[in-house]
Amino acid sequence: MWRILQQSEPDDYVLATGETHSVREFVEKAFAQIGIRIMWEGQGIDETGIDSASGHVRVKVDPRYFRPTEVDHLVGDPSKARSKLGWRHTVSFEDLVAEMVAADLESVAGERSRVRTTAD
Repeated sequence: MWRILQQSEPDDYVLATGETHSVREFVEKAFAQIGIRIMWEGQGIDETGIDSASGHVRVKVDPRYFRPTEVDHLVGDPSKARSKLGWRHTVSFEDLVAEMVAADLESVAGERSRVRTTAD
């Protein structure tokens, strides 16, 4: 961000890894952070992610979240940021998922303690 603000002319930059990852891969890595291995069953709208140890369904497809003009392949192109700013990503996909899960777990823990406090 600092490098962007130092430019003499305002411009738009894409800060991205240039990699593409599926929702399925994100789900697998996120659940792995809490020790759950996800197996996939079915396909398309009927696909579910199942906890391999317990057999509980942990992930279901919800058509409400489909984009009206869904594209098959999305990837951010950071080439302009690389060439003009010398910017390169330093956080891997795995590390980003781990950071997101840790933040969610911290948030849930905070919510639970607030609920306990108000219920007492």
